[in-house]
Amino acid sequence: MKKSVKIIIEVALLLVCVLLTWLIVRSIMKPVNFNKQQAHRETVAIQRLKDIRTLQVAFKSENGRFASTIDSLKNFYENGEMTIVMQVGSMDDSLAVAHTEQVKKANRKITSKDLYERYLAGDKNLVFSVENKIPVRDTIFRSRTDFQIDSLKTIPFSGGQPVEMTAITKLVSGVQVPLFEAKMPYRALLKGMDNQLRINLDASRRDQNRYEGLQVGSITAPNNNAGNWE
Repeated sequence: MKKSVKIIIEVALLLVCVLLTWLIVRSIMKPVNFNKQQAHRETVAIQRLKDIRTLQVAFKSENGRFASTIDSLKNFYENGEMTIVMQVGSMDDSLAVAHTEQVKKANRKITSKDLYERYLAGDKNLVFSVENKIPVRDTIFRSRTDFQIDSLKTIPFSGGQPVEMTAITKLVSGVQVPLFEAKMPYRALLKGMDNQLRINLDASRRDQNRYEGLQVGSITAPNNNAGNWE
């Protein structure tokens, strides 16, 4: 065999080895990279579902039911009010408690609002609680500089696909119970990622009788508004 031919064969074999090594590494890293990107997207999505849950719980406390649409939650956040119970004084302050009781005995019809007005007028030796209405946006997410109400409508990384949300009132153990659920299917949340690995993930979740995506709350199996990642 000529030396030049031998060199060509050796180079070709080397290139084949390099190619095979690259293909092996690629096949190993593909699911690793998929899982890493999945975890990142889930972190963003979970925070969004938690924010929806926070608003839903606040909405229910004021309306006795859950909101059926994200637009309703947005309107509640931007224009609604929440009832806040403000505690004035301490029950451990026996002198203040005794003084408050004397004030109440002197006027049997006195209300918490009357006590509050008396407190504002200068009588600081009182113990009572009073309900106040304050704007929702001044209460919820005040410390969250990253919160954007408009982002709650869509599934992150999906290209604008909407969050799937439903709210109903259902008879549970003889009692009418408000329920809601908000869902982000993997087919939307993991859009643009390896489709076969995403299909395999969905199949694995179905085999485990689990939802193929992220979900908070449930209208079929009441779960105290828990997320399926918790």
